[in-house]
Amino acid sequence: MAEKLVGKVVHWYDKISVGVIKLSGALGVGDKVMVRHGEQEFEDTVESIQLDHQVIKAGKKGQEVAVKLSQKSPEGSEVYVLG
Repeated sequence: MAEKLVGKVVHWYDKISVGVIKLSGALGVGDKVMVRHGEQEFEDTVESIQLDHQVIKAGKKGQEVAVKLSQKSPEGSEVYVLG
């Protein structure tokens, strides 16, 4: 399965399991992603994206978006879209 780097986690909110991702490519609701930090990695599906506390369908390059993830994703984690 091909993977494309679309961003890095720049902030992690532990209590609500939300990562702020600085996008280097497009990311949309429903995308399957792989989150990798060192030796740890997991797959997830994007359920929702927020930009400035507003729900959006997709984020684009250069934006910092908030995405709820199923596992802890510390700062520096790389986010790849699977496809």
